[in-house]
Amino acid sequence: MRAIHMPQPKRSTGASLRVVAIIRFVLPLALCLLALGFEFGEHGGESGEQPAGWPGMTEMLIFGMIGPTAVFATMTYVVTLLREVEAIHSRVTELNQGLERLVAERTADLQASNAELAQANRQLHELDQMKSDFVALVSHELRAPLATLNGGLEVALQHPEDLPVRARRVLDLVMGETLRLTQFVQTVLDVSQLEAGKLHFNYGPLAVRPMLRRATEIVFGLDDQHLVWRIPASLPPAWADEIYAEEAIRNLLRNAQKYTPPHSPIELAVLLGDHCMRVCITDHGPGIPVGVQDRIFERFYRAGQNDEHAPHGWGLGLHFARSLIVAQGGSVWLESPAHANPDAPGARFIVELPIAEEVLDDGKAAPD
Repeated sequence: MRAIHMPQPKRSTGASLRVVAIIRFVLPLALCLLALGFEFGEHGGESGEQPAGWPGMTEMLIFGMIGPTAVFATMTYVVTLLREVEAIHSRVTELNQGLERLVAERTADLQASNAELAQANRQLHELDQMKSDFVALVSHELRAPLATLNGGLEVALQHPEDLPVRARRVLDLVMGETLRLTQFVQTVLDVSQLEAGKLHFNYGPLAVRPMLRRATEIVFGLDDQHLVWRIPASLPPAWADEIYAEEAIRNLLRNAQKYTPPHSPIELAVLLGDHCMRVCITDHGPGIPVGVQDRIFERFYRAGQNDEHAPHGWGLGLHFARSLIVAQGGSVWLESPAHANPDAPGARFIVELPIAEEVLDDGKAAPD
């Protein structure tokens, strides 16, 4: 915001007003004397006789009195206007000075605020970098002992028939917990690398059907009798990173498995659209309330996390899945309820990926 600078006149308004005030008296008087002298000279002649009759009196009245009076009235009006102009000029000057002071104060405040924000931003960047470094360090340090522990448990469980039943159950429980902890550590490390921009993607045509088959076998095992497939016989390849696209699908499948009651189906469908395909994962679980759907993809947030009967989880699977897909130029969103059944409304997670043929036909380069 800039203050309005009024141009300064060469002569002050007050001086001009005094000059005009003097002229408004002098000019009518001079005109009156000039008119009377002219009329006496014209009608009196050299003999000095008085002007005779009404014509002479009328001319002296018009030129000697009315004319100067009109000039005086006009000059008085001009003086009034000049006084108003002077008052307005003074008021504008006062306002302009006040505005300049206000702008200077606000500018100083804004500069101070900008400096504080810049300092706070630098501190936030430093804290974020420290957080990322700490997470990476802890994850890295945990992976080595977890790998050793997993290896030892695998060796111990190579011949489970030689172990007592109680010892075998304990080792199975420890093995499951170490695998879950290993997966969590790897997820935290991947999330940290993705947010730091250090996770690199290798893009290319992705065969969707084999990728979905591998993901379901990892999550559900070979026994996927409760999985309902709705996939077209012919699918074009998607354009994505095979490893991380499959990782995102697995996270969404694990979420559906976690919240779906036993013996309830999980539907896996693929829909073709304009320049893209959509992978839909639909469960028959309790669904996700509308009030928390906007937060369901946040880090460490879980629907029903305050419920003691809620499934165990860290609240990173959905966040990581969407982050991976978005980073590859796709999108992920939620639809709930997915069914009309009020007892099991379910949820549907939709993953949208570009079609490789469309990307190549358009001549677009692969994302970095």
